[in-house]
Amino acid sequence: MNTLLEKISTINDMILEGKALEAFDQFYHDDIVMQENNNPVVEGKAANRKREEDFFGAITEFRGAKPLKVSVGENTTMVEWHFDYTHKDWGIRNYTQVAVQDWQDGKIIKEKFYYGA
Repeated sequence: MNTLLEKISTINDMILEGKALEAFDQFYHDDIVMQENNNPVVEGKAANRKREEDFFGAITEFRGAKPLKVSVGENTTMVEWHFDYTHKDWGIRNYTQVAVQDWQDGKIIKEKFYYGA
């Protein structure tokens, strides 16, 4: 698995299989920086894994996720996702999000999520 397209496709497949945390462990850099829209950035693998655990742990009903488009550039991938779930704090969420990943040393070093409020 050498190309970014192969890697991001594997991550997407793992997310769809309910293995998002395993994908995070395998494909995310120790120095990962993640950001939701213009919220404060979260730095480091441990802090971001906790953020991911909290998010997935708060989903009370999962109705679906689907990658709509995947783009690959120089050390960058982008995935447009559609999500439909119920979150214990946010209620019913049915929306489209774009995730932009910057890659370094074969792992995601930065990821930012763009979506409507």
